[in-house]
Amino acid sequence: MRSALLASTSIVLVACATQPAGEQADLQQRALDLAHSSIIVDTHIDVPIRVEMTGDDVTQATVAGAFDYPRARAGGLDAPFMSIFVPASIDEAGGGRAFADKLIDQVDSMVHRAPNAFAKATCVADIRRNFAAALISLPMGMENGGPLAAGDDAPAHFFERGIRYVTLTHARPNVFSDSSYDHTERWQGLSQDGRRLIGRLNDLGVMVDVSHISDRAFWQAIVLSAAPVIASHSAARHFTPGFERNMSDDMIRALAARGGVVQVNFGSSFVTAAARAWSDEFDIALKRYQAEEHVAAGSKENKAFAAAYTADHPYPFADLADVLDHIDHVVGLVGVEHVGLGSDFDGVGDTLPTSLKDVSMYPNLIAGLLARGYDAPQIRLILGENLLRTWAEVENVAVSRGGIVRCVGS
Repeated sequence: MRSALLASTSIVLVACATQPAGEQADLQQRALDLAHSSIIVDTHIDVPIRVEMTGDDVTQATVAGAFDYPRARAGGLDAPFMSIFVPASIDEAGGGRAFADKLIDQVDSMVHRAPNAFAKATCVADIRRNFAAALISLPMGMENGGPLAAGDDAPAHFFERGIRYVTLTHARPNVFSDSSYDHTERWQGLSQDGRRLIGRLNDLGVMVDVSHISDRAFWQAIVLSAAPVIASHSAARHFTPGFERNMSDDMIRALAARGGVVQVNFGSSFVTAAARAWSDEFDIALKRYQAEEHVAAGSKENKAFAAAYTADHPYPFADLADVLDHIDHVVGLVGVEHVGLGSDFDGVGDTLPTSLKDVSMYPNLIAGLLARGYDAPQIRLILGENLLRTWAEVENVAVSRGGIVRCVGS
C-alpha cells in the first residue's frame, strides 16, 4: 500500500525537479502526511453507474476506471460522494426512480461486500465517525433530480435511502430546471415544481447542488434556498469563457456569500480553454459524420471515428497546475473557506489531467498546494472541512424547519 502511494506522487516530484532532493522529499512527506491525517471529501465520483454498466468490483483493485478501494486508500480519500447519476433519456422515459434505486443498491452492495473498507454515511457526524474508524464513507448525491418528481413520496424516499445532495438537472431540462447544456430555456430557470423542490430539500437537510443548471436557474436557486448551496463538480468560467457549465465570478461570489462551496471539477475540458475548444470541435465533427453517414451514437463506426479523430487531433490534456489555478482563482475571489474538490472521477472518461488520473493521486494535489504556499490548516479546509461545514449548516437549517438529521451511526 505504501509503495502504491509513493508511486502515485512521482509525477509531482518530476514537476518539482528544480528543487534540491531534500526539499522534494520533504514536500512528498508533508503531502503524504496531510493526505492521511485530513478528511478528504470528493463530492462527485461516478462509481455506481460504472459498476452497473461494467460489473467492476471496486472493493478490489481494478484495471479500468479511476476508483477502487486500494487506490482510494492509497490516496487518502475518506468521503467520496457516490453519484447516483440518472441519464436524461432514462428519466424522460419514466424509469428514473427505478434506475436511481438500482444505483443506490450498488452502493449498498459495496458496503455489504466490504464492511471493513466502506461504510454508509448520511450526515456529517457519520463522516467523522467513519474516519476515526479508518473506514471510507460512501455518502451519496443524486445527479439529475428528475426521479424526485416520481411520486409525492419521492423526496422523502430518496432521503431515507441516503441521498444528501441533489443536482437539480443534468444535460437537458427536466421537470424542475433548465440545463446549462440546453439553451431552449424551457422554464426560464426553475419551474414552479423546481422552486417548491428547493424548499423541500431545505426541509429534509439535503444540499441543493447548482452544477449543471442554467445561469437563470442558479440565480433563482441562490435566492430561494434557505440553506447554503453547493456546486458539486464545477470549475471557474474565468478560464473557459462562454462555457455556461462552469461558474462565473459573480456566481462564485454569490454562492460564497451565502455560505456555499465550489467543488472544483478536474476534467480537462472544465479547466482549460484548449481542452474545451477540442471538445466543442470534436462534437461538431462527430455530429457531421453521424448525419452524413447515417451512423448511430454508440455504434462501432462511431467509436472508430472517435479513435481516428483523436489520433489526428491529439487531446490537449490539462495538468495539475491548471486545476490548482482554479482553486487559486476561487480563493482569490472569496477566500479559502469556499472551495473544495469535486473531481468527476469515472465521469469524465479519459480526459483527466496529467498527475490527477485516479483517486490515488490526491497527494499530488496536496503537494501542489504546498508548493504554492498554502499551509496545512488551509489545505484541510480545501480537502474536506469546507464541505463538511456547509453540509452541517444545511443540517442545522433543516432542524430549524422541523426536520431531523438522520445518521447511519446513531
